Amino acid sequence: MDHLRVFHDVARTLTTALDLEEILLAIMDKMANFFGPERWSLLMIDQEANDLYYAIAVGEESSSLRGLRVPLGQGVAGWVAATGNPLVVPNVSLDPHWSTFARNHPDLNIHSIACVPIRSGENTLGVIQLLNSKLDLLSEYSISFLRILCDYAAIAIQNSRSVELIQKLSITDDCTQLFNARKLYTMLEEKVATPKGGKCVPFSLLFIDLDHFKSVNDQHGHLIGSRLLGEVGSLLKRIAGPENAAFRYGGDEFVILMPSADKDAAAELTHTLCDGLRSYSFLNADGLALRLTGSFGLATFPEDGDSVHTILRAADSMMYEVKNSTRDDVAIAGETRRMTALKPSKSERRVMGIR
Repeated sequence: MDHLRVFHDVARTLTTALDLEEILLAIMDKMANFFGPERWSLLMIDQEANDLYYAIAVGEESSSLRGLRVPLGQGVAGWVAATGNPLVVPNVSLDPHWSTFARNHPDLNIHSIACVPIRSGENTLGVIQLLNSKLDLLSEYSISFLRILCDYAAIAIQNSRSVELIQKLSITDDCTQLFNARKLYTMLEEKVATPKGGKCVPFSLLFIDLDHFKSVNDQHGHLIGSRLLGEVGSLLKRIAGPENAAFRYGGDEFVILMPSADKDAAAELTHTLCDGLRSYSFLNADGLALRLTGSFGLATFPEDGDSVHTILRAADSMMYEVKNSTRDDVAIAGETRRMTALKPSKSERRVMGIR
């Protein structure tokens, strides 16, 4: 009945809480109450780094474990994570391999080990490690109990990852992997609604429309057009840098949000983006070497617009000023536009793949 109560409590937490750490702490708390370990921890696998990191650690010197990484295959947790097999050693002094390990790591003061992988299908997500538990509880029945709790942990982790994926997909453009318009509106509302110290914090908004992009689709097909949009998105994101956010607004329109840039700083980056787009050769791997230009419109909050609607309209109108005149240029709200590039000749335009 005690075990059923534990399972019921954990299952209730799984269905009522969304925070992964809260759920894992509840699982680990139940586990610790049952096994009474001196130290226990939950380590998660970082697939990119090919190692483990401590997500939760409780017990002696647990604070020193924060940020500590364990390579796969090394130590107790690393071995269990790499093999996917549980490790239960009620008395390390009776096990030749792990008694040697314990002697080589006297700081851990290991007497017993219970380490079980957290698995989902064929994948190991992490491990739960208990050191110096109550020896009489490390029976086959108790280990089954421990593995069931690990299954609950796996469900929690997979649920959390699914929610993260859904959230990411809801704000990501699948063609360019940039943020989409929904995310742009959310970020703009946050920027406009949360002034620091009662004063508006300036930020800048850049609209970009690719010049004559329709001719690319007409000449090379929509599949090439989609791949070209992906490369353009990567280029804009790379030039804009991690401090700024890049969006595909729709069609062949892109937006750059510069959260802390005033007009001067934003104008400098805008010209860099314009020059970078103009000078880049796209789809070289496909033997096309396409060239593109864009119409750029820049506006700054709050001087050019003090709401989401007005700042969007200001940047958009600047972009259309360029699009409806010279193209391949920059227009900045509140400033007289100066041409920054000569329009290409007809022969140059044929080389660039535009009409």
